[in-house]
Amino acid sequence: MEAGRLILIVDDDAASRKLLARMLSSAGYNCRETDNAASALKFVHEERPDVLLLDFKMPEMDGDEALRRLRADPNPAIAQIPVIMLTGHGESEVICLEAGADDFVIKPISPEVLRARIETQLRLHSLRIQLQQQNQQLEGWRRNFERDLAAARLTQQSLIPQKPPELPGWNIAACYRPVIEVGGDIYGWLPIKNDRWLFWIADATGHGAAAALMTTLAKLLFHHGHAEHDRPAAVMEAVNNDLRGIFGGRSFMSAMCVALDPKNGHASVVGAGHPPLLITRFGRGTEAIVSSAPPLGLEHSNFSETVLELNPGDAFTLYTDGFFGPSKNGRPRSTPTQLAGMINPFAPSADALLQLMLKAATPDSSESPPDDVAAVVVRRSN
Repeated sequence: MEAGRLILIVDDDAASRKLLARMLSSAGYNCRETDNAASALKFVHEERPDVLLLDFKMPEMDGDEALRRLRADPNPAIAQIPVIMLTGHGESEVICLEAGADDFVIKPISPEVLRARIETQLRLHSLRIQLQQQNQQLEGWRRNFERDLAAARLTQQSLIPQKPPELPGWNIAACYRPVIEVGGDIYGWLPIKNDRWLFWIADATGHGAAAALMTTLAKLLFHHGHAEHDRPAAVMEAVNNDLRGIFGGRSFMSAMCVALDPKNGHASVVGAGHPPLLITRFGRGTEAIVSSAPPLGLEHSNFSETVLELNPGDAFTLYTDGFFGPSKNGRPRSTPTQLAGMINPFAPSADALLQLMLKAATPDSSESPPDDVAAVVVRRSN
């Protein structure tokens, strides 16, 4: 027992009050007395006792009404004061508990029982206060986390290209839908030598702020790699070596890039542990080009390029695995092959192709994707 705890005894019977006060004082409690509920309610605002012993049956305002007023107090520290109701035989303990009593003791009162009930309520009240303090700390951490996440979201949004390049004879569509505010997918496009363009996409491990930081690094590495190399295989090798040097094989990302010559439709493709590149041939269906190397950052790899030619109406699609990951409700989702089969080869634009893919990924419009979703569709005009 913690000495000096303040106990307020509320009972209209003077002899009962004195007996309780003498009993509890000898046990080390600091006791105060009052003979009516109105003065008790005033006292709790002035000195705030640790426990209130409240007689059930009193004139004017009984214990039941006093307890209801106490629990309705706008100050939580007062409303939550532990209250033990003192009742006689035949009086309703249920009414006491319904009014908000923490416990009750039946008269004649056993000193051992009363002390045990008081100590129990003191411990419970202390635990309640600790829990409230911990909840306040958690709420503070949550607010800080949300601020950090919002800052990460704004940073990542600034990294995602907002407007595709204008290439005569081509139209481009792109989307990015993270599961939470930030995610591990990123894409981009860069001009390279000989009037070509490098389109790339990457998917870092994990979600949230850590994955978002990886996407920031991915963009820096792809920009650095393209500045020194003009072949997609050489760019991928440079990014892979940089990732291995930074993380020592402990973090990785899948990636795929396409070097496109807009003048003639010639392209070179390199994939590293990434979902297959989809090539939609206008009016003839969709084919796939699989990755030829493991994900970036794991080991030294030889990156080989696949050459292709895009004719008028053809398109290529870079995308992440959120398009065919497991669904939240357990329903199987599309494989890359099934996804390719859902694309209409007569789609009139890059945006139309993208919308078909998004519909295939989430056929239920009310369902959000189970993973981050990103895609870039590049289509040659008819």
